[in-house]
Amino acid sequence: MLEDTIIAVATPPGFGGLGVVRISGKRALAVAGRVFEAKSGGKRPFPVRRPIFGTIRDPERRAALDEAFLTYFKAPRSYTREDVVELSVHGSPAVLESILRLGAKAGARLARPGEFTLRAHLNGRLDIIQAEAVNDLIRSVSLTQARISSRQLGGSLSRRIARLRGRLISLLAAVEAGLEFPEEGLRSGPAAWRRSLSAIVSDIDRLVLSHEAGRALSQGVTLAITGRTNVGKSTLFNALLEEDRAIVTPFPGTTRDFLREELVIDGIVFHLVDMAGLGRAAHPVEKRGIARGQRIAREADGLLLVIDASRAWSEEDERLVRRYLSRNAILVMNKTDLPGKVDRKKVRAIAGENPIVEVSALRGKNIDALRGAIRARFAPRTPETEEVILHARQQNCLQEALGALRRAEKLLAKRHSEEVPAEEIRAAISFIGELTGEVRAEEVLEEIFGRFCVGK
Repeated sequence: MLEDTIIAVATPPGFGGLGVVRISGKRALAVAGRVFEAKSGGKRPFPVRRPIFGTIRDPERRAALDEAFLTYFKAPRSYTREDVVELSVHGSPAVLESILRLGAKAGARLARPGEFTLRAHLNGRLDIIQAEAVNDLIRSVSLTQARISSRQLGGSLSRRIARLRGRLISLLAAVEAGLEFPEEGLRSGPAAWRRSLSAIVSDIDRLVLSHEAGRALSQGVTLAITGRTNVGKSTLFNALLEEDRAIVTPFPGTTRDFLREELVIDGIVFHLVDMAGLGRAAHPVEKRGIARGQRIAREADGLLLVIDASRAWSEEDERLVRRYLSRNAILVMNKTDLPGKVDRKKVRAIAGENPIVEVSALRGKNIDALRGAIRARFAPRTPETEEVILHARQQNCLQEALGALRRAEKLLAKRHSEEVPAEEIRAAISFIGELTGEVRAEEVLEEIFGRFCVGK
Protein backbone atom coordinates (compact mmCIF):
# COMPACT_ATOMS: atom_id res chain seq x y z
CA MET A 1 0.00 0.00 0.00
CA LEU A 2 2.84 2.43 0.85
CA GLU A 3 4.38 1.78 -2.56
CA ASP A 4 1.44 3.50 -4.28
CA THR A 5 1.32 7.20 -5.02
CA ILE A 6 -2.08 8.51 -3.91
CA ILE A 7 -4.14 11.54 -4.88
CA ALA A 8 -7.24 13.19 -3.40
CA VAL A 9 -9.03 16.50 -3.02
CA ALA A 10 -8.04 17.89 0.39
CA THR A 11 -10.65 20.66 0.61
CA PRO A 12 -14.35 20.19 1.50
CA PRO A 13 -16.88 19.22 -1.21
CA GLY A 14 -18.77 21.98 -2.97
CA PHE A 15 -17.97 25.29 -4.63
CA GLY A 16 -15.34 27.63 -3.22
CA GLY A 17 -12.70 30.17 -4.06
CA LEU A 18 -9.93 27.63 -3.53
CA GLY A 19 -9.54 23.90 -3.94
CA VAL A 20 -6.49 21.80 -3.10
CA VAL A 21 -5.46 18.48 -4.62
CA ARG A 22 -2.90 16.55 -2.60
CA ILE A 23 -0.52 13.92 -4.00
CA SER A 24 1.73 11.74 -1.83
CA GLY A 25 4.23 9.01 -2.65
CA LYS A 26 7.47 8.26 -4.47
CA ARG A 27 6.03 9.39 -7.81
CA ALA A 28 4.26 12.52 -6.49
CA LEU A 29 6.56 14.89 -8.41
CA ALA A 30 6.34 12.83 -11.58
CA VAL A 31 2.53 12.72 -11.44
CA ALA A 32 2.32 16.46 -10.75
CA GLY A 33 4.79 17.18 -13.55
CA ARG A 34 2.52 15.44 -16.05
CA VAL A 35 -0.43 17.75 -15.34
CA PHE A 36 1.25 21.01 -14.21
CA GLU A 37 3.21 23.40 -16.41
CA ALA A 38 5.12 26.21 -14.69
CA LYS A 39 4.68 29.68 -16.21
CA SER A 40 8.42 30.18 -16.18
CA GLY A 41 8.83 27.08 -18.37
CA GLY A 42 11.95 24.94 -18.49
CA LYS A 43 12.71 21.54 -17.03
CA ARG A 44 14.28 22.69 -13.74
CA PRO A 45 13.14 20.81 -10.58
CA PHE A 46 10.41 22.35 -8.48
CA PRO A 47 11.76 24.26 -5.45
CA VAL A 48 10.91 22.89 -2.00
CA ARG A 49 8.18 24.60 0.06
CA ARG A 50 7.85 27.53 -2.33
CA PRO A 51 4.66 27.91 -4.40
CA ILE A 52 5.17 27.98 -8.17
CA PHE A 53 2.55 29.53 -10.45
CA GLY A 54 1.49 27.67 -13.56
CA THR A 55 -1.24 25.95 -15.51
CA ILE A 56 -3.01 22.62 -15.20
CA ARG A 57 -3.06 20.92 -18.62
CA ASP A 58 -4.40 17.70 -20.03
CA PRO A 59 -1.13 16.12 -21.29
CA GLU A 60 -2.90 14.30 -24.13
CA ARG A 61 -5.00 17.17 -25.49
CA ARG A 62 -2.63 19.95 -24.29
CA ALA A 63 -5.73 21.91 -23.28
CA ALA A 64 -5.44 24.28 -20.31
CA LEU A 65 -7.79 23.44 -17.46
CA ASP A 66 -7.04 26.04 -14.78
CA GLU A 67 -4.33 28.27 -13.35
CA ALA A 68 -2.69 26.80 -10.26
CA PHE A 69 0.01 27.05 -7.63
CA LEU A 70 2.16 23.98 -7.03
CA THR A 71 3.91 23.48 -3.69
CA TYR A 72 6.39 20.63 -3.22
CA PHE A 73 7.19 19.15 0.21
CA LYS A 74 10.22 16.88 0.03
CA ALA A 75 10.35 13.73 2.16
CA PRO A 76 10.69 13.38 5.09
CA ARG A 77 9.66 16.99 5.87
CA SER A 78 6.04 16.59 4.83
CA TYR A 79 2.73 15.57 6.38
CA THR A 80 3.13 11.92 5.36
CA ARG A 81 6.96 11.86 5.48
CA GLU A 82 6.80 11.05 1.76
CA ASP A 83 7.17 13.39 -1.20
CA VAL A 84 3.99 15.48 -1.21
CA VAL A 85 2.71 17.88 -3.86
CA GLU A 86 -0.24 20.20 -3.35
CA LEU A 87 -2.00 21.82 -6.31
CA SER A 88 -4.02 24.90 -5.36
CA VAL A 89 -6.67 25.71 -7.97
CA HIS A 90 -10.11 27.33 -8.13
CA GLY A 91 -12.67 25.46 -6.02
CA SER A 92 -14.82 24.12 -8.83
CA PRO A 93 -15.94 20.50 -8.30
CA ALA A 94 -15.63 19.92 -12.07
CA VAL A 95 -12.05 21.23 -12.13
CA LEU A 96 -11.03 19.22 -9.07
CA GLU A 97 -12.60 16.04 -10.43
CA SER A 98 -10.78 16.56 -13.75
CA ILE A 99 -7.43 16.93 -11.95
CA LEU A 100 -8.08 13.68 -10.08
CA ARG A 101 -8.74 11.90 -13.39
CA LEU A 102 -5.58 13.36 -14.92
CA GLY A 103 -3.56 12.36 -11.85
CA ALA A 104 -4.93 8.83 -12.02
CA LYS A 105 -3.94 8.58 -15.68
CA ALA A 106 -0.46 9.83 -14.75
CA GLY A 107 0.05 6.96 -12.29
CA ALA A 108 -1.57 7.93 -8.97
CA ARG A 109 -4.26 5.98 -7.16
CA LEU A 110 -7.31 7.63 -5.59
CA ALA A 111 -6.74 7.80 -1.84
CA ARG A 112 -9.02 6.07 0.62
CA PRO A 113 -10.53 7.90 3.63
CA GLY A 114 -7.80 8.89 6.07
CA GLU A 115 -5.00 7.40 3.97
CA PHE A 116 -2.73 10.45 4.12
CA THR A 117 -2.90 10.47 7.93
CA LEU A 118 -2.53 6.68 8.03
CA ARG A 119 0.72 7.06 6.10
CA ALA A 120 1.83 9.76 8.54
CA HIS A 121 1.25 7.23 11.33
CA LEU A 122 2.88 4.27 9.58
CA ASN A 123 5.88 6.43 8.69
CA GLY A 124 6.34 7.47 12.32
CA ARG A 125 5.24 11.10 12.12
CA LEU A 126 2.12 10.69 14.27
CA ASP A 127 1.08 8.14 16.86
CA ILE A 128 -2.53 6.92 16.97
CA ILE A 129 -3.60 9.49 19.57
CA GLN A 130 -2.23 12.33 17.43
CA ALA A 131 -3.86 10.86 14.33
CA GLU A 132 -7.23 10.77 16.08
CA ALA A 133 -6.65 14.37 17.15
CA VAL A 134 -6.31 15.37 13.47
CA ASN A 135 -9.82 14.10 12.76
CA ASP A 136 -11.14 15.61 16.01
CA LEU A 137 -9.73 19.02 15.07
CA ILE A 138 -11.33 18.88 11.62
CA ARG A 139 -14.71 17.87 13.06
CA SER A 140 -14.62 19.97 16.24
CA VAL A 141 -17.97 21.55 17.07
CA SER A 142 -16.68 24.00 19.65
CA LEU A 143 -13.63 26.15 20.28
CA THR A 144 -12.96 24.20 23.48
CA GLN A 145 -12.83 20.90 21.61
CA ALA A 146 -10.65 22.47 18.91
CA ARG A 147 -8.15 23.67 21.54
CA ILE A 148 -8.00 20.24 23.19
CA SER A 149 -7.58 18.49 19.83
CA SER A 150 -4.88 20.94 18.75
CA ARG A 151 -3.00 20.32 22.00
CA GLN A 152 -3.27 16.55 21.55
CA LEU A 153 -2.13 16.83 17.94
CA GLY A 154 0.95 18.54 19.34
CA GLY A 155 1.55 15.48 21.52
CA SER A 156 0.36 16.58 24.98
CA LEU A 157 -1.70 13.45 25.67
CA SER A 158 0.86 11.19 23.98
CA ARG A 159 3.60 12.54 26.25
CA ARG A 160 1.48 11.93 29.34
CA ILE A 161 0.76 8.37 28.22
CA ALA A 162 4.48 7.86 27.46
CA ARG A 163 5.34 8.95 31.01
CA LEU A 164 2.80 6.50 32.44
CA ARG A 165 4.24 3.73 30.29
CA GLY A 166 7.77 4.63 31.41
CA ARG A 167 6.74 4.43 35.06
CA LEU A 168 5.16 1.01 34.46
CA ILE A 169 8.28 -0.25 32.70
CA SER A 170 10.44 0.98 35.60
CA LEU A 171 8.15 -0.76 38.08
CA LEU A 172 8.20 -3.99 36.08
CA ALA A 173 11.99 -3.81 35.86
CA ALA A 174 12.23 -3.42 39.63
CA VAL A 175 9.95 -6.40 40.23
CA GLU A 176 11.79 -8.59 37.74
CA ALA A 177 15.22 -7.52 38.98
CA GLY A 178 14.29 -8.66 42.46
CA LEU A 179 13.14 -11.97 41.02
CA GLU A 180 16.10 -12.60 38.74
CA PHE A 181 18.90 -11.34 40.98
CA PRO A 182 17.81 -11.80 44.61
CA GLU A 183 21.41 -12.07 45.78
CA GLU A 184 22.22 -8.57 44.47
CA GLY A 185 19.93 -6.84 46.96
CA LEU A 186 17.78 -5.27 44.25
CA ARG A 187 14.49 -6.30 45.81
CA SER A 188 12.64 -3.17 47.01
CA GLY A 189 9.68 -5.13 48.36
CA PRO A 190 5.88 -5.37 47.82
CA ALA A 191 5.13 -2.28 49.96
CA ALA A 192 7.20 -0.01 47.69
CA TRP A 193 5.71 -1.63 44.59
CA ARG A 194 2.18 -1.09 45.89
CA ARG A 195 2.92 2.60 46.51
CA SER A 196 4.17 3.01 42.94
CA LEU A 197 1.21 1.08 41.57
CA SER A 198 -1.27 3.14 43.57
CA ALA A 199 0.08 6.41 42.13
CA ILE A 200 -0.08 5.08 38.56
CA VAL A 201 -3.60 3.70 39.08
CA SER A 202 -4.74 7.09 40.38
CA ASP A 203 -3.36 8.88 37.30
CA ILE A 204 -4.96 6.43 34.86
CA ASP A 205 -8.27 6.58 36.74
CA ARG A 206 -8.38 10.38 36.30
CA LEU A 207 -7.89 9.96 32.56
CA VAL A 208 -10.65 7.34 32.35
CA LEU A 209 -13.08 9.59 34.22
CA SER A 210 -12.27 12.51 31.89
CA HIS A 211 -14.00 10.68 29.04
CA GLU A 212 -17.40 11.85 30.29
CA ALA A 213 -16.40 15.46 29.65
CA GLY A 214 -14.60 14.45 26.46
CA ARG A 215 -17.65 12.72 25.04
CA ALA A 216 -19.76 15.79 25.79
CA LEU A 217 -17.29 17.91 23.84
CA SER A 218 -16.91 15.60 20.85
CA GLN A 219 -20.36 14.02 20.49
CA GLY A 220 -22.72 16.22 22.44
CA VAL A 221 -25.09 15.27 25.26
CA THR A 222 -28.60 13.91 24.70
CA LEU A 223 -31.09 15.51 27.11
CA ALA A 224 -34.68 14.30 27.26
CA ILE A 225 -37.40 16.61 28.58
CA THR A 226 -39.83 14.37 30.43
CA GLY A 227 -42.76 14.74 32.79
CA ARG A 228 -46.53 14.38 32.97
CA THR A 229 -48.80 15.74 30.27
CA ASN A 230 -49.43 19.47 30.21
CA VAL A 231 -46.61 20.47 32.59
CA GLY A 232 -45.08 22.75 29.93
CA LYS A 233 -42.40 20.54 28.40
CA SER A 234 -42.84 21.91 24.87
CA THR A 235 -42.93 25.48 26.17
CA LEU A 236 -39.68 24.80 28.01
CA PHE A 237 -38.21 23.23 24.85
CA ASN A 238 -39.04 26.41 22.90
CA ALA A 239 -37.75 28.68 25.68
CA LEU A 240 -34.37 26.93 25.83
CA LEU A 241 -34.03 27.08 22.03
CA GLU A 242 -35.38 30.67 21.91
CA GLU A 243 -37.68 29.77 19.02
CA ASP A 244 -41.17 28.32 18.58
CA ARG A 245 -40.04 24.88 17.46
CA ALA A 246 -42.70 22.77 19.21
CA ILE A 247 -46.46 23.30 18.92
CA VAL A 248 -47.91 24.46 22.23
CA THR A 249 -51.61 24.32 23.20
CA PRO A 250 -53.45 24.31 26.55
CA PHE A 251 -54.73 20.80 25.81
CA PRO A 252 -53.02 17.72 27.26
CA GLY A 253 -51.40 15.27 24.83
CA THR A 254 -50.46 17.81 22.13
CA THR A 255 -47.04 16.24 21.65
CA ARG A 256 -47.50 12.65 20.46
CA ASP A 257 -44.10 11.97 18.94
CA PHE A 258 -40.76 13.60 19.71
CA LEU A 259 -38.76 16.57 18.44
CA ARG A 260 -34.97 16.79 18.52
CA GLU A 261 -32.96 20.02 18.23
CA GLU A 262 -29.45 21.18 19.10
CA LEU A 263 -28.89 23.55 22.01
CA VAL A 264 -25.38 25.01 22.31
CA ILE A 265 -24.23 26.22 25.74
CA ASP A 266 -20.64 27.47 26.11
CA GLY A 267 -19.65 25.58 22.99
CA ILE A 268 -21.13 22.26 24.22
CA VAL A 269 -23.80 20.70 21.98
CA PHE A 270 -26.84 19.34 23.80
CA HIS A 271 -29.26 17.24 21.75
CA LEU A 272 -32.53 18.38 23.30
CA VAL A 273 -35.51 16.00 22.93
CA ASP A 274 -39.12 17.04 23.55
CA MET A 275 -41.50 14.09 23.77
CA ALA A 276 -44.98 12.98 24.71
CA GLY A 277 -46.03 13.49 28.32
CA LEU A 278 -46.09 10.45 30.56
CA GLY A 279 -49.42 9.27 31.93
CA ARG A 280 -52.61 7.65 30.72
CA ALA A 281 -53.03 7.89 26.97
CA ALA A 282 -56.31 9.15 25.52
CA HIS A 283 -55.50 7.96 21.99
CA PRO A 284 -53.61 4.98 20.48
CA VAL A 285 -51.14 7.36 18.80
CA GLU A 286 -50.49 9.08 22.11
CA LYS A 287 -49.92 5.66 23.69
CA ARG A 288 -47.22 4.90 21.12
CA GLY A 289 -45.70 8.32 21.75
CA ILE A 290 -45.55 7.66 25.50
CA ALA A 291 -43.86 4.29 24.94
CA ARG A 292 -41.33 5.91 22.64
CA GLY A 293 -40.75 8.70 25.15
CA GLN A 294 -40.04 6.20 27.91
CA ARG A 295 -37.45 4.51 25.71
CA ILE A 296 -35.80 7.85 24.88
CA ALA A 297 -35.72 8.76 28.57
CA ARG A 298 -34.00 5.44 29.40
CA GLU A 299 -31.34 5.93 26.72
CA ALA A 300 -30.68 9.67 27.19
CA ASP A 301 -27.47 10.93 28.83
CA GLY A 302 -29.52 13.16 31.11
CA LEU A 303 -33.07 14.23 31.92
CA LEU A 304 -34.90 17.48 32.52
CA LEU A 305 -37.74 16.23 34.71
CA VAL A 306 -40.49 18.85 34.59
CA ILE A 307 -43.24 19.27 37.19
CA ASP A 308 -46.02 21.84 37.32
CA ALA A 309 -45.51 24.12 40.33
CA SER A 310 -49.04 25.49 39.96
CA ARG A 311 -50.67 22.09 40.59
CA ALA A 312 -50.97 20.26 43.88
CA TRP A 313 -48.48 17.44 44.40
CA SER A 314 -49.94 14.04 43.51
CA GLU A 315 -49.01 10.38 43.90
CA GLU A 316 -48.41 10.25 40.15
CA ASP A 317 -45.90 13.13 40.46
CA GLU A 318 -44.13 11.30 43.26
CA ARG A 319 -43.96 8.02 41.33
CA LEU A 320 -42.57 9.82 38.30
CA VAL A 321 -39.95 11.76 40.26
CA ARG A 322 -38.79 8.74 42.23
CA ARG A 323 -38.61 6.69 39.02
CA TYR A 324 -36.38 9.10 37.14
CA LEU A 325 -34.35 10.93 39.77
CA SER A 326 -32.13 7.87 40.14
CA ARG A 327 -30.82 8.96 36.73
CA ASN A 328 -28.61 11.95 35.96
CA ALA A 329 -31.34 14.59 36.13
CA ILE A 330 -32.35 18.16 36.88
CA LEU A 331 -35.78 18.70 38.42
CA VAL A 332 -37.43 21.68 36.73
CA MET A 333 -40.34 23.30 38.55
CA ASN A 334 -42.25 25.10 35.79
CA LYS A 335 -45.12 27.63 35.74
CA THR A 336 -43.80 29.64 38.68
CA ASP A 337 -45.58 32.69 37.21
CA LEU A 338 -48.85 31.14 38.46
CA PRO A 339 -49.95 30.82 42.10
CA GLY A 340 -47.93 27.98 43.62
CA LYS A 341 -49.65 24.86 44.94
CA VAL A 342 -46.85 22.34 45.00
CA ASP A 343 -45.26 21.44 48.33
CA ARG A 344 -41.69 22.67 47.72
CA LYS A 345 -40.29 21.14 50.91
CA LYS A 346 -41.59 17.74 49.89
CA VAL A 347 -40.16 18.11 46.40
CA ARG A 348 -36.73 19.06 47.77
CA ALA A 349 -36.78 16.12 50.17
CA ILE A 350 -37.53 13.71 47.33
CA ALA A 351 -35.05 15.32 44.92
CA GLY A 352 -32.12 14.59 47.22
CA GLU A 353 -28.84 15.74 45.65
CA ASN A 354 -30.38 16.39 42.24
CA PRO A 355 -30.50 20.12 41.43
CA ILE A 356 -33.86 21.91 41.33
CA VAL A 357 -34.42 24.94 39.12
CA GLU A 358 -37.63 26.99 39.26
CA VAL A 359 -38.65 28.58 35.96
CA SER A 360 -41.52 30.07 34.04
CA ALA A 361 -40.96 28.78 30.52
CA LEU A 362 -43.88 30.86 29.23
CA ARG A 363 -42.41 34.11 30.61
CA GLY A 364 -38.76 33.17 30.06
CA LYS A 365 -38.09 33.51 33.79
CA ASN A 366 -34.86 31.88 35.06
CA ILE A 367 -34.14 30.15 31.72
CA ASP A 368 -30.54 31.38 31.78
CA ALA A 369 -30.11 29.84 35.22
CA LEU A 370 -31.44 26.56 33.84
CA ARG A 371 -28.93 26.69 30.97
CA GLY A 372 -26.17 27.20 33.52
CA ALA A 373 -27.41 24.24 35.57
CA ILE A 374 -27.50 22.08 32.42
CA ARG A 375 -23.90 23.00 31.61
CA ALA A 376 -22.72 22.31 35.16
CA ARG A 377 -24.65 19.06 35.60
CA PHE A 378 -24.21 17.31 32.28
CA ALA A 379 -20.90 18.72 30.95
CA PRO A 380 -18.72 19.67 33.93
CA ARG A 381 -15.84 21.97 33.13
CA THR A 382 -12.29 20.66 33.06
CA PRO A 383 -9.21 22.85 33.63
CA GLU A 384 -7.70 24.23 30.43
CA THR A 385 -4.48 22.31 31.05
CA GLU A 386 -6.15 19.01 31.97
CA GLU A 387 -5.99 16.20 29.44
CA VAL A 388 -9.34 14.87 28.26
CA ILE A 389 -10.07 11.50 26.67
CA LEU A 390 -12.28 12.08 23.62
CA HIS A 391 -12.68 8.52 22.31
CA ALA A 392 -14.25 5.33 23.63
CA ARG A 393 -11.30 3.39 22.14
CA GLN A 394 -8.86 5.39 24.25
CA GLN A 395 -11.00 4.94 27.34
CA ASN A 396 -11.29 1.18 26.73
CA CYS A 397 -7.50 0.77 26.46
CA LEU A 398 -7.01 2.70 29.68
CA GLN A 399 -9.75 0.72 31.45
CA GLU A 400 -8.11 -2.55 30.41
CA ALA A 401 -4.76 -1.30 31.73
CA LEU A 402 -6.45 -0.10 34.91
CA GLY A 403 -8.09 -3.50 35.45
CA ALA A 404 -4.76 -5.29 35.07
CA LEU A 405 -3.03 -2.94 37.53
CA ARG A 406 -5.79 -3.28 40.12
CA ARG A 407 -5.46 -7.05 39.88
CA ALA A 408 -1.72 -6.62 40.40
CA GLU A 409 -2.40 -4.51 43.51
CA LYS A 410 -4.62 -7.23 44.99
CA LEU A 411 -2.08 -9.95 44.22
CA LEU A 412 0.69 -7.99 45.92
CA ALA A 413 -1.53 -7.28 48.92
CA LYS A 414 -2.22 -11.01 49.27
CA ARG A 415 1.53 -11.72 49.04
CA HIS A 416 1.34 -13.81 45.89
CA SER A 417 4.59 -14.72 44.19
CA GLU A 418 5.87 -11.67 42.28
CA GLU A 419 5.75 -13.50 38.94
CA VAL A 420 1.93 -13.27 38.93
CA PRO A 421 1.53 -9.47 39.48
CA ALA A 422 4.44 -8.95 37.09
CA GLU A 423 2.34 -10.55 34.34
CA GLU A 424 -0.53 -8.14 35.08
CA ILE A 425 1.85 -5.15 34.89
CA ARG A 426 3.16 -6.49 31.60
CA ALA A 427 -0.42 -6.76 30.30
CA ALA A 428 -1.09 -3.15 31.32
CA ILE A 429 1.98 -2.00 29.37
CA SER A 430 0.61 -3.83 26.32
CA PHE A 431 -2.77 -2.06 26.62
CA ILE A 432 -0.98 1.28 26.87
CA GLY A 433 0.92 0.34 23.71
CA GLU A 434 -2.38 -0.27 21.91
CA LEU A 435 -3.52 3.19 22.97
CA THR A 436 -0.64 4.95 21.20
CA GLY A 437 -0.29 2.45 18.35
CA GLU A 438 3.01 0.94 19.46
CA VAL A 439 1.14 -2.36 19.54
CA ARG A 440 -0.67 -2.43 16.19
CA ALA A 441 -3.89 -4.21 15.28
CA GLU A 442 -4.94 -3.88 11.63
CA GLU A 443 -8.68 -3.88 12.40
CA VAL A 444 -8.16 -1.01 14.85
CA LEU A 445 -6.32 1.02 12.20
CA GLU A 446 -9.10 0.38 9.68
CA GLU A 447 -11.76 1.46 12.17
CA ILE A 448 -9.91 4.64 13.16
CA PHE A 449 -8.89 5.91 9.74
CA GLY A 450 -12.15 4.85 8.10
CA ARG A 451 -13.81 7.73 10.00
CA PHE A 452 -11.60 10.31 8.27
CA CYS A 453 -12.61 12.33 5.24
CA VAL A 454 -10.96 11.57 1.90
CA GLY A 455 -7.94 13.84 1.40
CA LYS A 456 -6.84 13.74 5.05
